[in-house]
Amino acid sequence: MRVCEAVRAGLFTAFIAATWLGGQVQTSLAQTRPSVSPSDAAKMSPRKENAPRKEAARADPHTTGFVTGAAQSTEFAIAQDIATTLASGQETGPHGEVALRVLPMVGNGGTRNIIDILSLAGADMAIAPVLLADRLRDSGTLGDVGNKLVYITPLFVEEFHLLARSEIQSVADLAGKRVNLGEEGSAGAVLGREVLDHLEVKVSESNLALDAALEGMRKGQISAALLVSGKPVSFLARYAPGDSLHFLSIPYSKAMLQRDYLPSTLRHEDYPEIIGVSDSVDTIAIKCALFAYNWPTRSERFPLLELFVQTLFSRFPEFLGDGHHPKWREVNLAAQLPGWRRFQPADRWLQQQSGGEAALRKAFGRFLEQKPISNPRDRPPDREQLFQDFMRWREQRQGR
Repeated sequence: MRVCEAVRAGLFTAFIAATWLGGQVQTSLAQTRPSVSPSDAAKMSPRKENAPRKEAARADPHTTGFVTGAAQSTEFAIAQDIATTLASGQETGPHGEVALRVLPMVGNGGTRNIIDILSLAGADMAIAPVLLADRLRDSGTLGDVGNKLVYITPLFVEEFHLLARSEIQSVADLAGKRVNLGEEGSAGAVLGREVLDHLEVKVSESNLALDAALEGMRKGQISAALLVSGKPVSFLARYAPGDSLHFLSIPYSKAMLQRDYLPSTLRHEDYPEIIGVSDSVDTIAIKCALFAYNWPTRSERFPLLELFVQTLFSRFPEFLGDGHHPKWREVNLAAQLPGWRRFQPADRWLQQQSGGEAALRKAFGRFLEQKPISNPRDRPPDREQLFQDFMRWREQRQGR
């Protein structure tokens, strides 16, 4: 328990330091960082630059900046999970420094995350919705985004959580009501507005942070609040019970939804205090991915990101245990993201693993060829026992 408390205290201290450092970095970049708001992005004319250009951070060369969602989101929890896990097991220098430090940076989980990678010197990577990244790339409003960004790995789907007061029973009931879609530029604000428009539900939109929106719902000032984040969102499960709040179903019917979104379901096991044991709520979802700035191979930041990839990928099985968020179990490191290039070290690591698996399968085939043919009447050998025999055979050959 003392170790856990120390870790929490250390994370809190790192978070405060990150907030101060972020302010310092933004101040120092006042002359170089483009003053672009998510709402202004669509108004920009495409830039004629093909190569990624951004000044490398002059801060700690061992610290990589990780832009994520709001502090209450699952995406921020995932970033903290990565930062905490990768910090353990590293050799430290004479002053306690580590070779790799991941610094979570609070974002809004939407277009601002992508803009931060493109403009902030200390932002090396970010969790961002694939749909929004695709649209920014295709629009050309932020220049050649397809060349400036690469992806490390697809992650998981982010569900639409539409939480409403007891008197609201359907999305249609929200017509004319005040609905919080999240901070401007967030996935909830951009895509929630789009979804409601396509469902032909006109609402009075507000753009508050989630905790402020929930307080407004308790006071009757807001009828519903939307959050786009991977289920389960611990913040919702912890603060919503006892307030007569419930999730609204979002119909997956319109052609637009079927083109850009995925069907999903919120269940009792996701939110046992909000959803009944035998109940479920249909909703929609979008894919998210871990994007990175396409630093040149000779830049100082490239080897740092390369080390991050090697460490994360090699230690990935650790994230699948019960002590980590269940969304990790949706991650397939080898999955591809159509229309995007993968970060070279990530692609190289996966190819090496694929080659190792192919070699192992070939060796297993040679092992089977040496096994005597069993009598067809005999019971087939146990698969696990056969594998153990193969592993012993392999060790004997390696010892020659």
